[in-house]
Amino acid sequence: MIEMIRAHQLNIMLFLCGSCGILIFLLVHTRFISRKRKGILILMELIALFLLWFDRQAYLYAGDPGHTAYVMVRVSNFMVFFLTSAIVFGFDLYLQDLLTQEGKLKETPRRLRIVAIVSAMGMVLAAVAAFTNLYYYFDESNTYHRGRGFLIAYIIPVICPIVQYTVVRQYKKLFSRLIYASLLLYIFVPITCGLIQIKAYGISLVNMSMVAVSISLYLFTYLDINQMMISQHMNEVKQLREERAHMHKVFDQVCQAFTAAAESRDEYRKENGLRCAEYAKKIARKAGKSEEYCAKVYYAALLHEVGKAGVNNSAIEHLEDPERKEEDVIRKIPEIGGQILSCIDEYPFLADAARYCHERYDGKGYPEGLKGDQIPEIARIVTVADAYVTMKTNNQYREKLPDFIAREAFVKGAGEEYDPEYADLMVRILDAGSADNGQEEDQSLEEELTCNDYREHILRGIPIELGETRIEFDCSYVNEENMFSAPALVLFDSYDGRSHDNQKAIEGYQYLEYGELWFDEHCITTAARKIKQTKMTETQPEGHYLILAGRYEDHLRLVMQGPVYSKEVIVALPSVSRSAYIGLTGEHCRLSNIRIYPTGKNYTEEDIERIVKEITYTDHMESDIPNVNIDRPRSAASEGIEIKERLRLAFHTMSLPEASLVWHCPYIVLFSSDDGTVGGPNYHEYDLIKLNGENNGTNDLAQVRFTMKKLDTFPGWEVWKEANKEGLECEISVEKKKNQIHLKTQHLGISMESTTTILDDRERIYLALTGDQVALTDIRIM
Repeated sequence: MIEMIRAHQLNIMLFLCGSCGILIFLLVHTRFISRKRKGILILMELIALFLLWFDRQAYLYAGDPGHTAYVMVRVSNFMVFFLTSAIVFGFDLYLQDLLTQEGKLKETPRRLRIVAIVSAMGMVLAAVAAFTNLYYYFDESNTYHRGRGFLIAYIIPVICPIVQYTVVRQYKKLFSRLIYASLLLYIFVPITCGLIQIKAYGISLVNMSMVAVSISLYLFTYLDINQMMISQHMNEVKQLREERAHMHKVFDQVCQAFTAAAESRDEYRKENGLRCAEYAKKIARKAGKSEEYCAKVYYAALLHEVGKAGVNNSAIEHLEDPERKEEDVIRKIPEIGGQILSCIDEYPFLADAARYCHERYDGKGYPEGLKGDQIPEIARIVTVADAYVTMKTNNQYREKLPDFIAREAFVKGAGEEYDPEYADLMVRILDAGSADNGQEEDQSLEEELTCNDYREHILRGIPIELGETRIEFDCSYVNEENMFSAPALVLFDSYDGRSHDNQKAIEGYQYLEYGELWFDEHCITTAARKIKQTKMTETQPEGHYLILAGRYEDHLRLVMQGPVYSKEVIVALPSVSRSAYIGLTGEHCRLSNIRIYPTGKNYTEEDIERIVKEITYTDHMESDIPNVNIDRPRSAASEGIEIKERLRLAFHTMSLPEASLVWHCPYIVLFSSDDGTVGGPNYHEYDLIKLNGENNGTNDLAQVRFTMKKLDTFPGWEVWKEANKEGLECEISVEKKKNQIHLKTQHLGISMESTTTILDDRERIYLALTGDQVALTDIRIM
């Protein structure tokens, strides 16, 4: 390595001199360094440049007996030894500036002042050595030789940097990592090279290393300044973000305050603006919109009803009155809201949402009767979110509606009242169970219940399912002497799992009561087809009660044990599609320590005596495939039919008597499995098409392109549901081309087409029929 440097050191010196020259030029034009420090760095680079240039000249003229060489070798060697001390002096100035300017030291460390004096003395000593041969001398051929005091020349460039290092080490925390690294390099690289050079005669390792570290000093300074600028920029960005977040928070609070003021006169719709904003944002995200756009949707929905501030209290009180919804004063709310928000010209979408959120997709809305895409997109999203919030809010005319009613409203209103894209997204949010975002009331069951009058309070319904449930509680009496006191239970069905006695709630939640049972021989039968009671001998300790409950198909079995009387109860429900709940209640009693848990037992046909004849809707003609009765969502399915090239399938459908929703109809499922059955081994489901026009859409296994259109023959949803209950003939056409399956069908004025592209490598694809609360018979393959 040494020999290679020796062979090329003149070229290396020339390169380093050129580099110093370039850095001096850059420093002259640099603006991000203080004027004083820039001057010091330029001085250091000039010293380094001339140090190496004169050192190179000394080598070039060495051994030349000419007059020019005589002068050059002497001048050059003098300058080399002089500038060696000068570069230490320049570095000392640099350190002093760093500590006093960046380090904010009030006084320069004493050691640095001593180093400055010593290095100045070294420059004087270099001049003395030039005339006394102390460091070097020359022979007749102008060849350089080390003098007897040569090592003295190394005292300053070795000892002074070590002293400077002690200062750097002491004030390490005042320097950045990059500056600290550059200082260490500047101090120890020349020292190391000096020690090597003592043994390596004829090579200028020290001088070249000092020039190299002088260059590195600039580079590290530049990198440090760059890092500092980046840090300052990040701090500025952080401050801007904090200011923006603060302004956003203020804007958000102002919007919420404005909304609260507009809603303050409507006791039923307080905080509805905030809920509407959350749902609108959720719909926008589901649609794949950017976060910036979602934020716009959020605030547009938050402020969309500020127009209420401009109408009288009477209009607000009757806002949800079906008979007064068309009054002019109510229809002016969107226009007033649009006028109020139009002054915020930086956000025109706020006024658009307020003005047009009562438009209908079919053009039958107000105030301008806009249709389809003429309605601003944000307003179309807000319309869907507001409709959901309205349906989930109590008012003086009805109680809040359950999610399935809201879902049906969006299915029925898609393309008419609502944009079909956003109505479909709202349906998907409901199906995913995320619509209420945790805002539904607490679903936990109470552990205590006190009833004075009979049925004064009824515990939230405990579902009776295939798996047996064990219910235990203690009962104490709160009656006066000779008054009847006893616990009881109510058997019922309700969409919200609660017992209701309010007519609006009974209608809204489709509440149906099967009967009432006591812990004695008494019972009342209402909507149950039949209730059979059998006395049992086993009883419970004083004050303790036990219920075991389970079901199989349309029959319930309850074991009721009390301290005095126990019995087995068999209940025949109106149909297998009905749910059943137990509501604990009583009269002049207090129920406590209520505990509910599964036993792990599943009821079968042998466990429950059938007390009425089974109701079946599939005792009709059976063709190529067995008939199928589906009493709950996809509780059964037909045999799978392999799709080869072309397939036509016809069948008869009839919704069950309990069916009440538009999706209580047949479904078509495309799938693959090892045995060709729905849910079979290695089951993959590609598409699900409901004959009311719904589709599950693209998934991980398939890309689905689905279109639904209501034809002129569509009779309206209520007629459509009734026609399905009476029974209809349906036909499906299917065609398979490689990995694509094209399906067409038409069902009572609803035309559907889908193209399903299979993404996995399954070759055998099957079609099956399923549904919800529907009987499928006479299934024919054509």
